[in-house]
Amino acid sequence: MSEWITLTALSIMVAGFLVGIVVGLTGMGGGALMTPALIFLGVGHTSAIVTADLTAAAIYKTGGAITHAREGSPNFRLAGWLIAGSVPMAFVGPYLANALTDDPEQLESTLKLCIGIALLFAASTYALRIYINLRRVERGGVQPDDNPHIRPLPTLLVGMLGGLLVGVTSVGSGSVIMIALLMMYPGLSALRLVGTDLVQAVPLVLSAALANIAIHGLDWALLVPLVIGSVPGTLLGSRLAPRVPQSFIRRGIVIVLTMSGVALLFKSGLHPFGEGHETLEAMLVAAIGLAMLVLVPFVWGMIRKRHGMPMFGAPTVAEIEALRPEDRASKPA
Repeated sequence: MSEWITLTALSIMVAGFLVGIVVGLTGMGGGALMTPALIFLGVGHTSAIVTADLTAAAIYKTGGAITHAREGSPNFRLAGWLIAGSVPMAFVGPYLANALTDDPEQLESTLKLCIGIALLFAASTYALRIYINLRRVERGGVQPDDNPHIRPLPTLLVGMLGGLLVGVTSVGSGSVIMIALLMMYPGLSALRLVGTDLVQAVPLVLSAALANIAIHGLDWALLVPLVIGSVPGTLLGSRLAPRVPQSFIRRGIVIVLTMSGVALLFKSGLHPFGEGHETLEAMLVAAIGLAMLVLVPFVWGMIRKRHGMPMFGAPTVAEIEALRPEDRASKPA
């Protein structure tokens, strides 16, 4: 028993707890935060981290999916088409990544490169999500439609892309697929979107986890403290959510995702200043984060102004995201 109580296990539990709080607060996918956090902690090989994160996600997403299913919020037909595309690709993805090289070090670099790109993609899809909602507020909203006409082929392709991304990197089930649903089925309420995404995410991450376990095995020393930390963190974050201004947290997450993505690109072997310039690379990552912290609010303000809204103030990001389709339809642009 004592071999489980180590500094490494405690650091994994703390990371899982903190990320769980953020997931509970915002509803954002944990893979985009947990995977890079564990990589930077240096608690194991990237392949082992991806496998443990996917397995943990299969555990805690199941509870959320069951809750939403009991409340009747998911669109099961839409989720079925997503699952048809995502589950096979999530299972095949790890095998495709593993087939690229027989060199373990090269596989590590490849996975870090893929995860870095996925994090930058996740950050950009969140920004796109906010912009889409802003355009809807400007236009006066869309008609609510919680049972839209399903477009099988585009939905299947979205599932395939999301499944491949999750299978290789563990990132994407809550970001790429969610933004695609928002664009393709704009009448779905926020509750329907979240419920549908959770229902399709369970078989998706389970398929990806099983494939990664078959290839790389499962590191229980990673999984157990990760689950112990993340589950109570998610529950606590869910309770705190109504009392915390989420807009600031989510802006911070976008900055963290961007910085983490760039840093992982460097760790994968992309060295813009040549090898041996880790200090310059760290300074560049910090500069990117600082620039985003300072410039993004002004850029966002200019975008708001172009769409007939004040640069700052109401409607806030939180208010824009909180509006349901039926609320948007009744509000002036």
